[in-house]
Amino acid sequence: MAGSNGKQKTVRDMILSLGLIGIAAAVIYLFVPHDDHAPDLKRVDYRVELLTARRAASYPVAAPEGLPGTWKATSVRYQGEDSDRWHLGFQTPDGQYVQVEQSTQKKRADFIDQASQGASATKRTEKIGDRTWTRYTGGRYDALVLEDTPGSTTVVAGTASFDQLTKMAAALKMR
Repeated sequence: MAGSNGKQKTVRDMILSLGLIGIAAAVIYLFVPHDDHAPDLKRVDYRVELLTARRAASYPVAAPEGLPGTWKATSVRYQGEDSDRWHLGFQTPDGQYVQVEQSTQKKRADFIDQASQGASATKRTEKIGDRTWTRYTGGRYDALVLEDTPGSTTVVAGTASFDQLTKMAAALKMR
């Protein structure tokens, strides 16, 4: 009988140890911060780059006017040495991404593929303001591609809905 009492203490001690470990893990879990949302992106001022691009580019450079302040500009760059490439990125009010991409790249299809990250043209076009845009889908981004712009290509693309892409396209002023 003396041997079975030792086994009971060992089992009881093991269960108590597991309980204490479980309690410690629960306390640590409760006090360690859990941040599952995306980080807050910093707003950038793109006015200087826009003025530079508009002076240097061989085409009218697009930038939005009149978008609500809830649209946050998050990235901007102009690369004159790389086919006069203009990029302007925004975070939409619902946290999605929209970018305006323009370039004089010779291979229009390659530029659209890069800007939309693999989207393909649909047969659907939209009249936004006085311009005609073609919808692209199926890539990482959906996109609107401006038609009838000889010498350059303009793409509005991103993870946002076509409603948001359309809002951006409607706000674009090209100078």
